[in-house]
Amino acid sequence: MTYFAKRSVTFVIVLFVAVLAFYVGTAVVSSNAQAATTNVSWPVTTPQPANASGAVLDSEKAYAGIYNSVGPSVVSINVVLNTANSVAAQQGNPLGGQQGGQIEQATGTGFVIDTKGDIVTNNHVVQGATRIEVNFFDGSIYRGSLVGADPDSDLAVIKVDRPADQLHAVTLGDSSKLFIGESVVAMGSPFNQPWTLTTGVVSALDRQIDSLGQFQIGSVIQTDAAINPGNSGGPLININGEVIGVNSQIASASGSGSGIGFAIPSNLVKRVSQALINTGKVDYSYLGIQGTDMSLYTIEAMNLPNNARGVVVDQVEANGPAAQAGLHDASNPKTVDGIQVPTSADIITAVNGTPVTSMESLISYLGSDTKPGDTINLTVVRDGTQQISLPVTLSARPSGS
Repeated sequence: MTYFAKRSVTFVIVLFVAVLAFYVGTAVVSSNAQAATTNVSWPVTTPQPANASGAVLDSEKAYAGIYNSVGPSVVSINVVLNTANSVAAQQGNPLGGQQGGQIEQATGTGFVIDTKGDIVTNNHVVQGATRIEVNFFDGSIYRGSLVGADPDSDLAVIKVDRPADQLHAVTLGDSSKLFIGESVVAMGSPFNQPWTLTTGVVSALDRQIDSLGQFQIGSVIQTDAAINPGNSGGPLININGEVIGVNSQIASASGSGSGIGFAIPSNLVKRVSQALINTGKVDYSYLGIQGTDMSLYTIEAMNLPNNARGVVVDQVEANGPAAQAGLHDASNPKTVDGIQVPTSADIITAVNGTPVTSMESLISYLGSDTKPGDTINLTVVRDGTQQISLPVTLSARPSGS
């Protein structure tokens, strides 16, 4: 008999949700009060760097430099949500926030990407929002409007009407150059505490997480920098001050950070944000297969070498791009330890010469490096004995998928 351990850790979005309450106070005004006609001077609320005493470590200088240079680009986002359309309500409010009838207030994070007022955040931060308030580093508050949202990457672009000389755009780095162990910084509004800085490293690369659509997000960055509810949509930053990811989800048994956070890679952010700004939507390429990673069951059932890697094609969609190119469904199953394992299958080992070691790597390549209409060359090992090259012309993802 085979036993399966139930996972107590769940993957949750990092949006902070709380009750929207309205407080009404009574102002007492002296009968002798007179209207003032002088110019008003508002206090400066921009966080100021502290004057350090004693020796300062190089790492401390670097983190302080990142905070002061990138901080003005980061915004805290407050939204009023219609609970019928909000992600928090649809998922049973997994982050511990409280629902207040038909209206909720939620807090997330975002960052400025140009001097036109465009700001990147998570789709789940603004989905169902009836009001978007954008708070800047200097204390200014602006009304935000939705430019476009993409459920398949859980990214959105909102816009504010603010003078260009008061907008500080981030520098988007190249997420393909990240390495495990690289120092990173997260900035955001955990539990509605804006401009909080946490530090950590790149814990892993090429992870895969669920989107708000039918497809998963590939090339995801895993980090141990503390990420909590309210960090959603905020930047993950490298030591050079470049944004290399958008903090989006955590793996947690409690809904709070446990050292396993996930960020959507900057290379995908670049593509999605520009598409949303230009056309309001994102077109992804579509292969049309269901596949799984290589396992010991498959290796033994098909007599493959123990170092065999690739994506085992379980099912090919009828009339889809993969089917038209000649990929086959897995077949001839046999039972091993109570599990059905195919003994005949196509195994994708490379795309355009780039090795494919898992579904994560295949999803990542298709999402970041291809578009509908492109023709790619798949290297396929058929039945463990025959290596073939199949050209596949990709289509667009089916609408509603």
